[in-house]
Amino acid sequence: MLVVVLIAALMAAVVMGHLQIGTEEVQLMQNHIRGAEALATAEAGLNDALAQLRQNANWNTGFVGKPFAGGSYTVVVNGSTVASMATTSAGFTAKVEAEITTAPGGPPYVIRINRLRINE
Repeated sequence: MLVVVLIAALMAAVVMGHLQIGTEEVQLMQNHIRGAEALATAEAGLNDALAQLRQNANWNTGFVGKPFAGGSYTVVVNGSTVASMATTSAGFTAKVEAEITTAPGGPPYVIRINRLRINE
């Protein structure tokens, strides 16, 4: 009888351990997905700003809280630096910043990204 109780306790501990690991893996996966969603939203903001700059090389208005895919992004243009900060509906954030050069001869202007920073 004692052996049966010990085996049942051991099996219960093993099952609980596997359930805990499974729960943690699900949480890690959800965090990864939401982080990727935030990064994609920030990249969308950067692309939106680059599209504006292709049409008007002097554009520096930026965007504040522009809705995108359930979240939003804010873009700040400061000289040759374009920064896009995004927030998802779940509250995850990401930032993409590009140092750019605009070639003469447009519109559409050719935009070259000299340096790209992600989440710095």
